[in-house]
Amino acid sequence: MRGERLGWKDSTSHATQDPWSCSMATISSLPIFPLGVVLYPHERLPLHIFEPQYKEMIRTCMDKGVPFGVVLFDEGATAEVGCTATVVSVVSQYDDGRMDILVEGLQRFRILQLYPENPYITAEVELIAEPLEAPERDLKERAITQHMKLLELAGRTVRPSLYQDVQEVSFVMAHNAGLTLRQKQKVLELPGERDRIAYLVDHFEEMIPRVEQMEDLKRKIQSNGHFQDFPSEGESSEGENDEDT
Repeated sequence: MRGERLGWKDSTSHATQDPWSCSMATISSLPIFPLGVVLYPHERLPLHIFEPQYKEMIRTCMDKGVPFGVVLFDEGATAEVGCTATVVSVVSQYDDGRMDILVEGLQRFRILQLYPENPYITAEVELIAEPLEAPERDLKERAITQHMKLLELAGRTVRPSLYQDVQEVSFVMAHNAGLTLRQKQKVLELPGERDRIAYLVDHFEEMIPRVEQMEDLKRKIQSNGHFQDFPSEGESSEGENDEDT
């Protein structure tokens, strides 16, 4: 957690507030779900809920019709920026209270204060509005072309409709762009669509040649029928493989 404003706050000063109150662009008490993933606005994410505090949190949010916040928890630290989410559907429910749910990201937020209240963490957050400025058309089309090429190299189905009628196409691309968790979080934290598109273009320009080299190497191995040309471990380039492309 970064900075004093992300520290734990005395819950007694918070207890008198309406836990669901929303003033201007802030939410006074948003239930927080720390996870090892980054959720983007409009992205759908399946979750298996099994811990008692989060079973209660999800039930409360569904009963009251309020969102909760998904925040990346990585290497013992909670990210400052997360995304509000709502439960789209309950896929399965079990006798012990566990459930499989499908959630959808809504809007980015920044944590102002965390509250260690039982049974689950809540936070005072400010919602992050999208800037009105749009990315340059040429740069946006370049990013889409690069993303389609990366998906093709990865053996994925390329669907042009994926990029149509989407408010923030950068989040669509970042979901399947071969980004590490830290890079995904970086995309979430960037101010707006223009910055995110520019970041992804730089990422694709660095990553696509590496993927192409790997494909050439695989073809060479298959055609040779042996591993004579396969580089030793010391010659292998360092890759960022902790996220699926």
